[in-house]
Amino acid sequence: MSNFEKIEILLVEDNPYDAELSMRALQKKKLANNVEWVQDGADALDFIFGKGGYEHRRHAEPLKLILLDIKLPKVSGIDVLRKVKADPVTRSIPVVMLTSSAEGQDLNECYQLGVNSYIVKPVDFESFQEEVEKAGFYWMLVNRVPIS
Repeated sequence: MSNFEKIEILLVEDNPYDAELSMRALQKKKLANNVEWVQDGADALDFIFGKGGYEHRRHAEPLKLILLDIKLPKVSGIDVLRKVKADPVTRSIPVVMLTSSAEGQDLNECYQLGVNSYIVKPVDFESFQEEVEKAGFYWMLVNRVPIS
């Protein structure tokens, strides 16, 4: 992806199969042109905050949506959420947890940290794609966020 291409959605998913299903769902709603996929929480933080291999993003426009799994290598999705919502520059970016965890503790912690939506991944792929489609459509086209 070109350094100059505008990235609007960050997909943080360590499972390539779930990432592919998510990308297909976003393509179906014509939302996938400006998506970056990273596979762990450390890369997600570097991308969001313009560090490491993503320094070119330092002065880029803020993301419009982060689709975030909870269970990630290196840095957990909950820790990524915590850092995004703690920073005044990134706090208003909608974060949607896409996770297989239906645990009440995870759900409660995510909402306490400021998550915008929490979606438990359905087991069958059609339902999973449908949930991603709906989330992408809502957060990218229906929802309104403040202009920085």
